[in-house]
Amino acid sequence: MSQSITVAMAQLAPIWLNKSATLKKAKDAMIEAANQQAQLIVFGEGFLPGYPFWLALTQGAKWELPVNKSLHAHYTKQSVQIEAGDLEEICALAKELKLAVYLGLIERAKNRGGHSLYCSLVYINEKGLINSVHRKLQPTYDERLTWAPGDGHGLKVHELNGFTLGGLNCWENWMPLPRAALYAQGENLHVAVWPGGDHNTKDITRFVARESRSFMVSVSSLMRKTDFSADTPYIEELLGNAPDILANGGSAIAGPNGEWLVPPIIEKEGVFCHTLELDRVYEERQNFDPVGHYARPDVTQLSINRERQTTLKIEDNDK
Repeated sequence: MSQSITVAMAQLAPIWLNKSATLKKAKDAMIEAANQQAQLIVFGEGFLPGYPFWLALTQGAKWELPVNKSLHAHYTKQSVQIEAGDLEEICALAKELKLAVYLGLIERAKNRGGHSLYCSLVYINEKGLINSVHRKLQPTYDERLTWAPGDGHGLKVHELNGFTLGGLNCWENWMPLPRAALYAQGENLHVAVWPGGDHNTKDITRFVARESRSFMVSVSSLMRKTDFSADTPYIEELLGNAPDILANGGSAIAGPNGEWLVPPIIEKEGVFCHTLELDRVYEERQNFDPVGHYARPDVTQLSINRERQTTLKIEDNDK
């Protein structure tokens, strides 16, 4: 019998910049996914507690602007510190439901001092264990004004129901070498998370599936003018500058031949499930395998540094 996996795409709007309320929304989505017999649920980029949309609405690059400083401070206080137990409830629920989770979040990394922010993609397995925390290698354009660049520590794959999963954040999916690093570890189900927008997903979802001969699952968030939290600093200025729709979704799934299994879902909020059959990967790898029979490692090779980067390394000789 062919091995299969049911994937739930959580195309949701966060309770923007509210960590506790968005955590509750994530847990509700996990329960809904489990009720639909899903084994994996995926949330969008930075879903917890939300994407920094203000940067495009407040002259984000202007020096010493109070609105940007205030919003960044608010964002920092609502971000996730894994070491402090912020994901314990998610992990416990994943274990209870036997549901694996890819969760996009904003991480306030304790091992980097606890003040800078990283756009991270966390994988929690069906036993409720955090298996990897991938910090986005290169924030995109205005994201660099609030997110720090990550490292290769989280460029790892995970086994689930016979599938080998890997994931990247947003425009990292356009970076050939990180993609290849996951392919070479046996990835056959590639997860891409986005803040939202079919302009991101409509082309690359099919392209990566076709390139890798893998399933490609793109999951986006939603963000509408009505989703701004009333207690956000400078809320009136943000609402005055914001369009009605900032992120229209676009979650989608392509099969290993690059054809749509689930075309981009636009402007709909929900938990959308689809079942994938592993045999389709084997069928498409017959004529092309980018890291196997169609690779030439004697000509080109890729190296990867998976050391977690930190400013301070302490060597104590106290006895």
